[in-house]
Amino acid sequence: MTTRRDFVRKSLLTASGLAMGLPFLNAHTQSDLKITKIRHYRDPDYTKPAFAQMRDIVVVETNGGITGIGEGGSKEMIQNVAEMLIGEDPFRIEHLWQKVNRGYFYPSGRERLHAMGALDMALWDIKGKALNVPVYELLGGLTRDYIPCYSTGFPGQGTVKETAKACMEAGFYAFRTDGGVGSRDVFDVHKWLNNYRRHCEQIREGVGEDGQWCIDLHTRFDTAEAVTVCNMIEPLRPLFVEDLVRSENPGIYETLRAKVNVPIAVGEQFGDRWDINELVEDHLIDFSRVTLPNTGGITEFMKIAAICETHYVGLIPHFTGPISTAALVHALGASSGFVLTEILGNAATKTDYLNDDYLNFKNGKLYPTERPGLGVEFNPANVELINEITKGSEYNHPGFRRADGSFTNW
Repeated sequence: MTTRRDFVRKSLLTASGLAMGLPFLNAHTQSDLKITKIRHYRDPDYTKPAFAQMRDIVVVETNGGITGIGEGGSKEMIQNVAEMLIGEDPFRIEHLWQKVNRGYFYPSGRERLHAMGALDMALWDIKGKALNVPVYELLGGLTRDYIPCYSTGFPGQGTVKETAKACMEAGFYAFRTDGGVGSRDVFDVHKWLNNYRRHCEQIREGVGEDGQWCIDLHTRFDTAEAVTVCNMIEPLRPLFVEDLVRSENPGIYETLRAKVNVPIAVGEQFGDRWDINELVEDHLIDFSRVTLPNTGGITEFMKIAAICETHYVGLIPHFTGPISTAALVHALGASSGFVLTEILGNAATKTDYLNDDYLNFKNGKLYPTERPGLGVEFNPANVELINEITKGSEYNHPGFRRADGSFTNW
């Protein structure tokens, strides 16, 4: 009886003389795996559609019985992207990313990138499982022992000072605040300035002289207001100030950089590298907040990580969903430079549709595991199936190839 591991091993060439006979692809050899079906499930735990950051689940099936899991994308966008993957070799991850991203005349928008990110995650999961290694091994191996985390919404301890102190004692790298604004229909920054200052002073006292804290301005300010707030809290030494102004015009950070001295973090509303590369290359930000699946997946995230390393910009991805967080452990674990990621509350999110240990979180830190692929096991029993894609696109994508077979625009 042929097992799925045997199927893959037969489809790969074993390099002569390699210790332990581990399977590797020859430069001119594709795997025999083909994508046969993509299932799309509704995340039952996600209740914030206003964020337009889908947390649905995709499962990519292959003819070898190996499946991969990813997260992100709307029904329409998953359908659009998935149709371009049916029948393809899941091992050719970069090739498929280029095909999907460039297969239409217009470049992919951010909503489509979310869908691409979900499916890209699943392809990395398949490859890791097929080769029986964690995804971080495919990305070059671990560069660190764990991923430090900061907490958003750490459970209240009575006062913000005590809450910040408890966050530090729980082992988190930093405590995050939105400035104590809360949920309100009317926001007048000038009426809130004194509250902002007192709130942040209490946090600094709570985390202590050596502790770290950060603040998210949440794109709610105009330029002059953002400058006022940043200069007001500068003496309190925030680790970073996030999203000072609206994100539609990244070039505004050239103006802001000249007016504020606090470290700047931007990117949670961005997508691929072309959304953020100029901010990084022109040293207009100190930390990139781009995340999964928003960038278009692990494939694109690692390219952004390389740009950031080149320009000494840290990686602080925004939280999205549980599967994306698991994927970030692999991506950040194989990245160089300063990294930090976001945890809601004081523990990893628990969900009925994933294995209990899909994340190895303790003492404010995320630790990589040795499970193959992303290390995520999916239980669809209580999750709504909303779509299945088994056929390729009826539209004949005319993508041109260079003479060497690589993809280019048409």
